[in-house]
Amino acid sequence: MSYLLDRALRELLPRLCFFLPTKRRIALDRWVRGREEHRKLRNTDFVIASFGKSGRTWMRILLSRFFQLRFGMPEQTLIGFDNFHRKDAAAPRFFFTHDNYLKDYSGNTDSKADFYGKKVVLLVRNPYDTAVSQYFQWKHRMRPVKKLLNGYPPHGDEVALFDFVMGAFGGLPTVVDFLNLWLREAEAVGEVLIVRYEDLRADTAGELTRVLNFMEQAPNAEEVAEAVRFASVENMRNMEQKKVFWLDGRRMTPGDKNEPNSFKVRRAKVGGYRDYFSEEQLAEMEALVESRLLPGLGYLKHETAGDAEEPALRQRATA
Repeated sequence: MSYLLDRALRELLPRLCFFLPTKRRIALDRWVRGREEHRKLRNTDFVIASFGKSGRTWMRILLSRFFQLRFGMPEQTLIGFDNFHRKDAAAPRFFFTHDNYLKDYSGNTDSKADFYGKKVVLLVRNPYDTAVSQYFQWKHRMRPVKKLLNGYPPHGDEVALFDFVMGAFGGLPTVVDFLNLWLREAEAVGEVLIVRYEDLRADTAGELTRVLNFMEQAPNAEEVAEAVRFASVENMRNMEQKKVFWLDGRRMTPGDKNEPNSFKVRRAKVGGYRDYFSEEQLAEMEALVESRLLPGLGYLKHETAGDAEEPALRQRATA
């Protein structure tokens, strides 16, 4: 019941405070959202954290199918926070977060203290692909209120892709800052399992098994194979077109069925960012990332594929 009250407060309070200056109203809205997230985090079993467009929906569908099979849940139901747990107490509770609002409630802007002591699956993706996908999310799917709330270019603005990617909100600087803070804080958080989008694409079954073992679920091969089939790019696109998960709101529905870039499942391509920029633009983007991103994820030029296979953070997470 407390979660329903949190949601009602999040929906109603900002509207009731329409008379406040815009900046104050945004701050209040973010505080209310942070309060709701803080309550969920305090009571969750596992955290799935990521910057936007790093594979969170894909991971949600993979996990949803596994736990549908494990606990006999309907195929049309995606894991939320505790919806599976309320039907079967043996099912874990999940907190899926882009880590946007917690700090507005807790004040922990320079650390991940809110997550200390929690088991966290951190989804990461090549910053270049992340920033490009974030652009299409902003342009075709993001609601005007969310653009205002998170400091993105306002609704209706015409912003070139390269300018967005190099910009402060949703672009490379923001993505890099997000990754860097998690890298610096992972040891303090404790149990952090890093899952790279690129590895998930290359070996979905293996990475999903690693995640489920981290969650102490002991999956069998049949469960994993069915989850991988269910969450294939082709099947996810098909389910999005048919609005299979319409009960979960806009999460898995296209913004405009006639606009391919408005689909939640867009291209799912590793390295696809290169299709959109000139060599000069790519060099400028690379200079930004190379100068700012901390090593350890395999996204820097001097890091080989092997460097990202078993970084120290993964070893700590699975020790």
